[in-house]
Amino acid sequence: MNRQLDIAYTTLAAELLERALDAQFDMDFDESGAFIKVTSKGRDYWYYKPSVRDGKPDKRIYVGPVDDPEISKRVTNFRGIKVDFQARRKIVSTLVREGRLFAPERRVGDVVEALWKAGVFRLRACLVGTIAFQTYGTVLGYRFAGAALQTSDIDLAQFHSVSVAVEDSIPPVLDVLREVDETFGPAPALNDALGATRFLAQGGLRVEFLTPNRGSEEYTGKPAKMPALGGAAAEPLRFLDFLIHEPVRTVLLHKGGIPVIVPDPARYAIHKLIVAARRSPGSQKDLKDLRQANQLAEALEATGRADDLLTMLHEARTRGPAWQTELDASLARMLALGLKSMPAILAAASAA
Repeated sequence: MNRQLDIAYTTLAAELLERALDAQFDMDFDESGAFIKVTSKGRDYWYYKPSVRDGKPDKRIYVGPVDDPEISKRVTNFRGIKVDFQARRKIVSTLVREGRLFAPERRVGDVVEALWKAGVFRLRACLVGTIAFQTYGTVLGYRFAGAALQTSDIDLAQFHSVSVAVEDSIPPVLDVLREVDETFGPAPALNDALGATRFLAQGGLRVEFLTPNRGSEEYTGKPAKMPALGGAAAEPLRFLDFLIHEPVRTVLLHKGGIPVIVPDPARYAIHKLIVAARRSPGSQKDLKDLRQANQLAEALEATGRADDLLTMLHEARTRGPAWQTELDASLARMLALGLKSMPAILAAASAA
């Protein structure tokens, strides 16, 4: 079966992302305010300064780096931006029904939408896990098999340094989540006093915040305070810095399209090899990791990006002997399980 999308659908997906990003600017920033440049540590950033209210200026709002062309383009064209929700909704319907791309379960999409509107992606958080995998059809122009896509888990990651540096925050995260489902509450944990990292609703819906752990193992299991996340803390995880480095923009196919930030797909695939090697062999999560990595390798080869996969593999191998051992173990396990595409694609790319 040819899973690569026709150019008509990839063009629609690109148009949807452009319109959704326009909608984000229109939603976040009132036209009566103004954008200003702020220099910090030798780098320029855009901030939005609202209009004066009651004689007092509101606190400026972080927008993003000036050298990000997508952000700077929208700052320049801000006053001409018009939102067309119905047109976007029609594009989403076309991509899902005719293009056969994946749309999330309704409640999952509603929660991601609420977090988007609260500003979590503006503040450079990144969707990770299966919810991110669901978006790669629009990133790569490729139809993925549906069995591995279903999830009720929403995982978001943010660098702690970013959370501190932006000097801004979403509204209280529990309030944001309860606008979608009033049953949301913090999940009990051993280190509750350090802040909640996970929030649960009835029916199994879960939202979890993560951050890279690049320090010693003593930080494992100890939530990190995240000033930008509306009172939420984040669980420090090894290898997460590799995953969320240089993420990409895409759109979640829900309602009028939700602009999100996700890991680079090749980076995601290699990260899954590392994670799978650390799980119990034969566990459902172990198999899910390897299947997703295999599907992404097939998609990257079909869309002419197999070299991206090899580049990320080489980068991961430079992280040291432990990473090399885990990568080799996962690739060997894939062969044993009959998931032969990724090992073969990497071997062919290496030989080219």
